[in-house]
Amino acid sequence: MEKRQSVVSNLIWRFLERCGSQLVAMVVQIVLARLLAPEIFGTVAKVTIITSILMVFVDSGMANSLIQKKDPDDLDFSSVFYFNLVFCIAIYVLLYFSAPLLSRFYKDEALTAIVRVLGLTIIVSGVRNVQQAYVSKTLQFKRFFFATLGGTLFSAVLGIAMAYMGYGVWALVAQQLANVTVNTGILWLTVKWRPRLMFSFKRLGALLSYGWKLLVSGLLETVYMRLREILIAVFYTDADLAYYNRGNSLPLLLVENINSSIDSVLLPVLSDQQDNKARVREMTRRAIRISSYIMMPLMMGLAVCAEPVVRLLLTDKWLPCVPYLRIFCFSYAFYPLHTANLNAIKAMGRSDLFLTLEIIKKVIGVIVLALTVRHGVYAMALSLLFVSLVSQLINAWPNRKLLDYPYIHQLRDMLPSILLSCLMGACVYPIQWLGWSDWLVLPLQVLAGVGVYVLGSLIFRLDSFGYLLSTVKKLLHKAK
Repeated sequence: MEKRQSVVSNLIWRFLERCGSQLVAMVVQIVLARLLAPEIFGTVAKVTIITSILMVFVDSGMANSLIQKKDPDDLDFSSVFYFNLVFCIAIYVLLYFSAPLLSRFYKDEALTAIVRVLGLTIIVSGVRNVQQAYVSKTLQFKRFFFATLGGTLFSAVLGIAMAYMGYGVWALVAQQLANVTVNTGILWLTVKWRPRLMFSFKRLGALLSYGWKLLVSGLLETVYMRLREILIAVFYTDADLAYYNRGNSLPLLLVENINSSIDSVLLPVLSDQQDNKARVREMTRRAIRISSYIMMPLMMGLAVCAEPVVRLLLTDKWLPCVPYLRIFCFSYAFYPLHTANLNAIKAMGRSDLFLTLEIIKKVIGVIVLALTVRHGVYAMALSLLFVSLVSQLINAWPNRKLLDYPYIHQLRDMLPSILLSCLMGACVYPIQWLGWSDWLVLPLQVLAGVGVYVLGSLIFRLDSFGYLLSTVKKLLHKAK
């Protein structure tokens, strides 16, 4: 019981951290989107494509190795810290001298300075990386709350102020750099762990034997996800890239709150139970059911309310992002299934299997992308839905044997949330046909959606609703 309460408590802290930071980030993005032209966001997106790919090397798969290892000590953490720091500095130096080449590739000379400044986030993240792994391993997610929220608030004020003063693209650059820097500083002040003057190539090698496969997997995932943006930047306009990114960012704000919260807590908890297959299966099943119950209605609701949401928050100049927003909503709705299956595979120590799955999925994804790139940005985005469905089957396949939990059983656990979300969407969408102001339509849609979903949960006695309700009651009782 105490273990369960600890898991739930950490999950709530992680969720609050994500909600708080993403809420502030959403407000900031809304303000900046109103102040700056879509083309400016497209310019910064070109650079973040590169930095996000390089950021995979910051982790090097080592953070997950520390979390997955049963009893890591100071020698393990210190060895990884020094390795990561040196590695990140080397990556930044390479990026610094490659900046002019990237500018020529994108045919935009102004990118050189932006790449060199924004690339500093790589070094700062390298300093923070092991601290984050320590917090995750020791289940101190309360620390993330203060660090993330502090960095988000400070960078929000800085970014908006610079945008008002007319700094344009540099407002976005300063916001991103300040966010990760302040976040890292607060984490170092609040977390007691510090690297010690010790290093072991033997320990590092053992961790690398597990982590390098996750590194390659993460690199494949990031390059693949960014490949569409690279192709849009090369073959289409900055505005097209901005609309595509904005359509992704709104649902991603919701997904990161839920999915990353569950992901960060689930892996260390599953790793502790890796020798108990029945327990890992039970926890994986519960994660799929609960996260689907939360994620499905959020994605469905955002998809059906997309137009009034964009008009109210971003103004009419961003309406071209609505089709992309809906595509990403339907794609992200099934992320809980991906996350739970992959975490179970990692927790069981099968990073080799994890890498194999990533290679298969990315080969299929690249083939599909190659077939759609000449048919426009919308066709490229639509291909995500097909790839998402195929990826579900691939990610779930190993757990048919590893956990005796096949895809059909997983889909059955998600089905009540899927059907109830569809019913909710069918009830909510027609409200916009009334022709009323968006300021009236959107609140009515939200209230109707919540009402239909909660009422349906009560009528059909959904297990996930009862579980969440009882958990909240226990936490409130404990607080009293």
